[in-house]
Amino acid sequence: MDEEAKPNTSEEASTKASAAAPAAAAVATAAEAATPPTPSGPESPEGGKEEVGDLVEKVAELVDEIAVISDFRNSYRRQFCNLSRRIRLLAPMMEEVKEGPRPLPEASVAALRQLRDALAGARELLRLGSNGSKIFLVLEREKIMQTFQDITSRLEHALAGISFDELGISDEVREQVELVHAQFKRAKERPDTSDDILFNDLISAYNSSTNDNVDPDIIQRLSEKLQLVTISDLNQESLILHEMASGGDPGAVVENMSMLLKKIKDFVQTQDPIGIPASTTNPSRDENLTSPVVPDDFRCPISLDLMKDPVIVSTGQTYERGCIERWLEAGHDTCPKTQQKLPNKSLTPNYVLRSLIAQWCEANGVEPPKRPAQPNNTPATCTASEHSKVIELLQKLSSQNLADQRGAAGMLRQLAKRSAENRACIGEAGAIPILVSLLPTTDVSTQEHVVTALLNLSIYEENKARIITSGAVPGIVHVLKRGSMEARENSAATLFSLSLVDENKVTIGASGAIPALVLLLGNGSQRGKKDAATALFNLCIYQGNKGKAVRAGLVPILLELLTETESGMVDEALAILAILSSHPEGKAAISAAAAIPILVGVIRNGSSRNKENAAAVLVHLCNGEQQQQHLAEAQEQGIVTLLEELAESGTDRGKRKANQLLERMNRFLKQQSQAQGDVMAQAHVQAQTLPQAPVQAQADTQLEESLPPTSSHLLPDTDEVNDH
Repeated sequence: MDEEAKPNTSEEASTKASAAAPAAAAVATAAEAATPPTPSGPESPEGGKEEVGDLVEKVAELVDEIAVISDFRNSYRRQFCNLSRRIRLLAPMMEEVKEGPRPLPEASVAALRQLRDALAGARELLRLGSNGSKIFLVLEREKIMQTFQDITSRLEHALAGISFDELGISDEVREQVELVHAQFKRAKERPDTSDDILFNDLISAYNSSTNDNVDPDIIQRLSEKLQLVTISDLNQESLILHEMASGGDPGAVVENMSMLLKKIKDFVQTQDPIGIPASTTNPSRDENLTSPVVPDDFRCPISLDLMKDPVIVSTGQTYERGCIERWLEAGHDTCPKTQQKLPNKSLTPNYVLRSLIAQWCEANGVEPPKRPAQPNNTPATCTASEHSKVIELLQKLSSQNLADQRGAAGMLRQLAKRSAENRACIGEAGAIPILVSLLPTTDVSTQEHVVTALLNLSIYEENKARIITSGAVPGIVHVLKRGSMEARENSAATLFSLSLVDENKVTIGASGAIPALVLLLGNGSQRGKKDAATALFNLCIYQGNKGKAVRAGLVPILLELLTETESGMVDEALAILAILSSHPEGKAAISAAAAIPILVGVIRNGSSRNKENAAAVLVHLCNGEQQQQHLAEAQEQGIVTLLEELAESGTDRGKRKANQLLERMNRFLKQQSQAQGDVMAQAHVQAQTLPQAPVQAQADTQLEESLPPTSSHLLPDTDEVNDH
């Protein structure tokens, strides 16, 4: 790493040493994970043989966990975002490794182990960047930057050992991973440096005991660079410091960081005493000094804000109601200020303190804080009468009377269809688990009402999570397989609605829904086919579902729909094919199904969007081992003229795909012509010594054998990753 500027005074050095104490606790996990383990062969940490499948799953799981870590609002934001972004780009590789060849050579297994260990360290570091104290991260800059460098180096080394051929990685994904590897290599060779001015400002403020000793310009720079500029930012930092204290970090250090945070908070509030972000025009220092400083006794110890609804906990300490409620909901059972265990979690309003705060506000010309409204028991999304009606319907839905169940399910279906307010009200009243329990019913009408009610409820975003967490997917798949045609249609539509949330794509794909959707696409009603197609398209956006769809027999059904123009499914079929063609199994299945003439026919007669998707499929097919075979077949179908027209007048994406295909076709034709010329030249030389008839026969044979040339003569062209 580049040498960093160090504070010059002995006092600063002493402060830095004392601040380093909690680093072992807060950075230990990431630093330990970033340290290369001692090689121990193919053993798991527990000492047993490590299964390759488990190893691959663990690496993929780590990538997925890292992908959801976000909100790096601190002084290392660029470094954290770069590390997170690069690791997220490894997800397609791991999906292909899951479905790749087995067994794997030991070298590939060793590379995956190294990648797993490096990713574990990266995950802990990114969690610290997302959830850790912004002040702490700067105080421990040397350890943080060293951990970044160690993890970057280990990730680069692990990726360098990956054998794409052994793991069965496609060309598109390989190019993406090679790019990530190159980025890690550059980052390893050119490490980032931290902000010396920020560090020195922080040490200066950290060493001062009162606001009078701190230059307001320094506090302002700290507020801006640490991104502690809003009340929400300051509250979050305060809560993190309290959690550090409860987690066993040295109390004096955390107390000093809390004091520093209070200085920043005082500065922000003197800029704007009522808590609204300061305007772009800074008031003069004299004006700042006239703003009243809130007494410490009136501040919540957690948020450091003026309390609006002070409450007393069982240890006798007072907090803002909302802050202490969030603390308790997070699973803490101690008093944030004293760290004493709470005998109970009761909260008692502190009316005396609330009165004193109101008197202070009036005396100092500050608007008294408004007490937040307490939520009532009735959902805010509907009236009391509507809520009562829903509760009545749920009682009937829960009864053992079949007619009551059928009627209540039908009414909920209609209510959920009418408005967003109804959907919210029904979801909040607890209807979803009851509806899910009725999905396996043998009563056809009840089952149709139930699955359609879930479809209507799923339109409301919060209900999607309720439906998934209630375990509805297996029941919906059951209806998709065995229900009436109407129930199957609405089951497919429900799965589509739920799959709009990315993580649900994984859950639905693992539930066995894809084969059932493929079956509905093949033999369903017109509406059923449409619903199945939209669900399959959305599910197959997730790389891990593409192979499942191909193995379920989706490709032949799609190609059949392309030939049945009266089915009205050409648009949907081509869109799904374009997605599947980027997957190795999808590409192989499309190739085996003799799709070239059908695709060329679409480019000849289809709509602009369909021409674009057909060309996208051909770009994937005309690349790799069977490139020359497909190019020759496409040439026989007269594709060259069609591609020239598409490159001239198609959509932007269609033009791009047409130009890619034309470039490959021109290279193919040039090599054909060159091979033909070589054969004729060889025949001409031989004609000088052999009789004419045998020479001509031999030349014809050589020419026939030379066309088309071997695939090693053709360099595979690159295409955008997942460009559909």
